[in-house]
Amino acid sequence: MTAEVFDDRACQLGEGPLWHPERGQLFWFDIMGRKLMTPGQEWAFPHHVSAAGWVDRDTLLIASKVGLHRFDLTSGATEDLLPLEAEDTRTRSNDGRADPQGGFWIGTMGKNAEPDLGAIYRYYRGELRQLFAPITISNSICFAPDGPTAYFSDTVTGKVMRTHLDDKGWPRGAPEVHLDLRSEGLNPDGAVVDARGNLWLAEWGAFRVSCYGPDGDRRASVAFPAAHTSCPAFGGEDMTTLFCTSALQGVSLADRAAHPMSGMTFAAKVDAKGQLEHRVIL
Repeated sequence: MTAEVFDDRACQLGEGPLWHPERGQLFWFDIMGRKLMTPGQEWAFPHHVSAAGWVDRDTLLIASKVGLHRFDLTSGATEDLLPLEAEDTRTRSNDGRADPQGGFWIGTMGKNAEPDLGAIYRYYRGELRQLFAPITISNSICFAPDGPTAYFSDTVTGKVMRTHLDDKGWPRGAPEVHLDLRSEGLNPDGAVVDARGNLWLAEWGAFRVSCYGPDGDRRASVAFPAAHTSCPAFGGEDMTTLFCTSALQGVSLADRAAHPMSGMTFAAKVDAKGQLEHRVIL
């Protein structure tokens, strides 16, 4: 499981990789650069952008600092759908992913990771509802292949939580601890679940993405040449390529010199198969 550079444009804060199943194409964001990226192309936005779901072949739902937007990949046109903490100048969007029921989960956080300024929301068929708050650094939003289980984290807690979902994808009952990484000093960042229900977690600061079974045991780790791995995604022709974004943010000049691929986006062939990303139903 050797990682290679997929795209050598270094992101200040790479995030939100999305393999579009109809286009066979990877998209990702540089949050601090306010850009949506794909190989050979990028689009600039007036606000921080961080996560997306696919609506159809040519349309993405994009989360930004101020709201949710339809984005046309052919024309570059943006249409505002709903505001998201638009009046709070202290916060921005962060991690997000579409769920099996066609909804879209999106987390927010303080621009400087101020304690308790963030929350996790769900957009579903025109409705935006807050699910969990307060949150300091929203991350690890992903979904088991069986449908009724969602995962998320507040990075500063060192824990990944799981919550049960009803038949429309809304949480029911209190979240439970799925992974407790505090004893190892690990920082859970973005995550994705493969077709067998294993959770692949970017561990910020640890140069890796780790695979945890449904029972919470670590089963494998994939090393990357960047300390701040930020979010994984499965893709490729057979869905066995693990992509991972990374960040320059928080990397000292000395560490940048020692690890010159920091901030780049990587790909590794793994012994696992991902789920196809779910379509967002607007």
